[in-house]
Amino acid sequence: MAEYDLTAKLGRYFDRHLVFPLLEFLTERNIFDEKEILQAKYDLLQHTTMVDFQLDIYKKLHADGEEPKELIEKREEIVSRFTELSQAVQPLLDAVVTEDAARHIEHQRNSDSMLVLNFLQKNFGIERSMVDALYTFARYVYDCGDYSRAATNLGLYRALVPTTDKNMMSCLWGKLASEILMQRWDDAYDDLNQLKEAIEINNSRSPLDLLHQRTWFIHWSLFVYFNHPKGRDDLVQLFLGSATSTTNQTNAYLNTLQTASPHLLRYLAAAVIINPRKKNERTLKELVKVIQQESYAFRDPITEFLECLYVHFDFDGAQQKLRDCTAVLNNDFFLIGCTDEFMENARLLIFETFCRIHHCITIDMLAEKLNMGTEEAERWIVNLIRNASLDAKIDSQKGIVVMGSQALSPYQTIIEKTKNLFNRTQLLVQNSEKKRDTNTNWSNYQTQQSQTHSGVIPVID
Repeated sequence: MAEYDLTAKLGRYFDRHLVFPLLEFLTERNIFDEKEILQAKYDLLQHTTMVDFQLDIYKKLHADGEEPKELIEKREEIVSRFTELSQAVQPLLDAVVTEDAARHIEHQRNSDSMLVLNFLQKNFGIERSMVDALYTFARYVYDCGDYSRAATNLGLYRALVPTTDKNMMSCLWGKLASEILMQRWDDAYDDLNQLKEAIEINNSRSPLDLLHQRTWFIHWSLFVYFNHPKGRDDLVQLFLGSATSTTNQTNAYLNTLQTASPHLLRYLAAAVIINPRKKNERTLKELVKVIQQESYAFRDPITEFLECLYVHFDFDGAQQKLRDCTAVLNNDFFLIGCTDEFMENARLLIFETFCRIHHCITIDMLAEKLNMGTEEAERWIVNLIRNASLDAKIDSQKGIVVMGSQALSPYQTIIEKTKNLFNRTQLLVQNSEKKRDTNTNWSNYQTQQSQTHSGVIPVID
């Protein structure tokens, strides 16, 4: 399934430290040659200070070779630099753990950071240069692979500097990466939301820089959205929230996906299929529209499954694509934990769509369409009926399923027909005002022209 592997495309938008979990996953799945993956790890480590890890990889690549002298020398330089930076920030780290300083930092966390810095300067002699050294130290320990210490120091740095600080965005990205690599998903979820807010409120960026920031954001968010309980709901909301609302607001992140990273449609499609709360008709309609628009740039069994089901109504093709989806899910770093949920909900989508077309269906035919055995399909349908997810009856003697009426209630019909009434009324009012202003301006213009031609000069008091 190497043809559907997205590691190379995703890795271009990840920090090099975030690529290592993906390479470890590929090693476990045996998708690529082990030596190729080891070489990729070694190349990534060349630009880090994780020299011990680099030596381990080198020994696996060159079992009979000696340790390179340059790596031994590099290790000594790293230890020396670490000691130097650690000593430079130690007075600050000692100061912030005192009871008064900790209380003051916590109290001023969401207000003026300069008050905290003034307090530390007055009581402990901490200068601004020492705070800058803390940022340098945090980056260095992150590069060494000490993600816990990096997250702590970056969190402290964020509390000591204003939001306009030149290193604030790098601090937010580094803090998020550290929490992801520590697998502290609640903290990573909070950091992700803070990063999104920081990206959107900064008006000084050029459109191209903003596009780059959003592209990196939607890639890094995959780690959080597929590991946090609220993540998959937020993923659908991020891309399709504005598109499926009654407003005309443009969804910037959906535009970013279509412009720079259509391969992320795999994860958006999977999130919509998995989430029953987000799997409404309008969301699916918008998703299928985007999939069709981007089909020239990206296609895989997950997007093709939705196309077969909602564009071509090809149930046999959807069934075949669903089989292919199993292999894609099992070999995708972010989706492997969702395989069972995905298959269950995908079968339900096939069933719901099939039932809209047919009133009476044989269980054998349903089993074939759902890629299940006859008895298994019957049990599955019985469970749907018991859970009130399906209005149907089973005739076991004839081996058929009879669908109930799916007509909308008068109340629901009124809601569907009037839900956009307010927006249409506002648009009508705006157009009427524009037309009135245009007529007024034209009337004034004609009056002025008639006065000019008649030689009448208006009197001005």
